[in-house]
Amino acid sequence: MLITHGRIATFGKDPQVIDDGAICIADDQIIAVGPTAELRARYPEAEQLDAKGQLILPGSICAHTHFYGAFARGMAIPGAPARNFIEILQKLWWRLDRALDEESIRLSALVCLIDAIRNGTTTLIDHHASPQLIDGSLDICAAAIVQAGLRVCECYEVTDRNGADGAQAGIAENVRFAKQLAARPHPLLAASFGLHASLTIGPQTLERCVGEARALGLGFHIHLAEDNADQLDSETHYGQRVGAHLHEKGVLGEKTLAAHCVHVNQSEINLLAKTNTKVSHQPRSNMNNAVGTTPVQQLLDAGVCVGLGNDGFSNNMYTEMKTAYLVHKSTAHDPRVMSGDTVARLAYTNNARIASLFWPHPVGEISPGAYADLVFLDYCPYTPLTAGNLPWQIIFGIDGTHVKTTIVAGRVLMRDRVLLTLDEERIAAQAREIAPQVWQRFEEISRREQ
Repeated sequence: MLITHGRIATFGKDPQVIDDGAICIADDQIIAVGPTAELRARYPEAEQLDAKGQLILPGSICAHTHFYGAFARGMAIPGAPARNFIEILQKLWWRLDRALDEESIRLSALVCLIDAIRNGTTTLIDHHASPQLIDGSLDICAAAIVQAGLRVCECYEVTDRNGADGAQAGIAENVRFAKQLAARPHPLLAASFGLHASLTIGPQTLERCVGEARALGLGFHIHLAEDNADQLDSETHYGQRVGAHLHEKGVLGEKTLAAHCVHVNQSEINLLAKTNTKVSHQPRSNMNNAVGTTPVQQLLDAGVCVGLGNDGFSNNMYTEMKTAYLVHKSTAHDPRVMSGDTVARLAYTNNARIASLFWPHPVGEISPGAYADLVFLDYCPYTPLTAGNLPWQIIFGIDGTHVKTTIVAGRVLMRDRVLLTLDEERIAAQAREIAPQVWQRFEEISRREQ
C-alpha cells in the first residue's frame, strides 16, 4: 500500500515534516518514506490511499494501562469517599476486579480497544486483574486484541491479597500465557510478568515470581511507589525502601517496567538507572488519586527511560501529553519545567524504547523498517508546523478527536472515523447490558466488606 499526499511528521532520530509526503508499506512494515511524486514513480503498482493533506503521525503508545477497569465509569461507590490511596484501592479497584467474569473481561477489553483506535493509540501495555477468573483470562483479552487489530503486551497482576491460591494462580497465568506465545507467536501480542506492588506481595510469592520470570526470560510490569504507603510498608516489613527491596529480590532490570515511581528518592532513582529499569508516568491518574507528581526530570537526568501511560484513563494519549506538560509546571511553580520536547520524548522516543522490549521493529516513528502503525489527523494548523515546533502544536492544538484514520501493522482499523474491525454500537450495547450486573456484584462485595 502506498499512502500519498500526507503531511508526514516522522519523529525518530532525524525528525522531519514532509509536505505532500508518501509512505510505502509492505506487509506490516514501512519500506519507504518521501515525497509523493517520488514514491508514486517508484511504486506504480501499489494500492494507493490518499491522505488528502491530513497530518500523519506515528500511532500513539500507552506504556501502562488497565483494560479491566472500564466498568468503573459512572459506577457509584458505596460508603464514605475514600480518604487516601489505600482506601481507593480497597473501596474501588480491589472490589471491581473481583466482580469481573468472562463476558465482562472481554467487553472491558473491547471498549478500551475501541477507545484506543478512535484516539489513535496503536500500542498499549496492559496490566490485567480478575481474581474470580484467573486461568485463561489473558486469552480472553488476547482474543479481543487480535479482533481489534491493535498491538498490546499483556500480563496478569500477581498479588497475595486474595490468598495463596490466588497468588499461585496469577503466577501460573503469567507463565502459561508467556509459554503459549513463545510456542505460537502472534505479531500483535507480547507478554510480560505482572506484579501488583510490593505492598501486596510477600517475600515467598515474590521469590517464586522472580524464579519463573527468569526461566522465561521475562521482565516485570509492577506498580512502584505510586503512593507513600508502598514505602511505609516496605520500611516496616523489610527495613528498606521499596526500590532497594525490589532490587535486592531481583525485580528491577532492563526488561522491567515500573509504573508511577511517584515517591522514589535519589538513591532509588540511581538504582532504576543502574539496572536500566523502565518507568511509566501517568499524570492524570496521579492527580485523580492525589498521590503526588513523579519526579520525571530527576529520573531523566539520571538516565532513566521514562515513558507515558494512562493507568486506565481514556486512551487519548494527546490528553495525557497535555496533562504531563501542565502538572509539572504547577507542582514546581515554574513554567520552565517539562517542556514540550520533553513531553514528546516521553510519549514517542521513550515509549518506543519501552515497546522495543516486546517487539523487534520500531514503533513511534515513521521510517523504513518501522512497523506501519500510523494515524491521520484532520488538523489544519494556522501557524507554520515544523519538526521543531511539532510538540507544542500537539500540546496546544491536537486531540484524539482529530484522528480520522488508524492503521496498525499496515492494516486499516478505522477510516474516516468508521471502525472497520469492531462493531462499536453492538459492543457498547452489550457493555451497557452487562454493566448493571458487574455493578451489582461490586455492591454485594462492598456490603460484605463494610
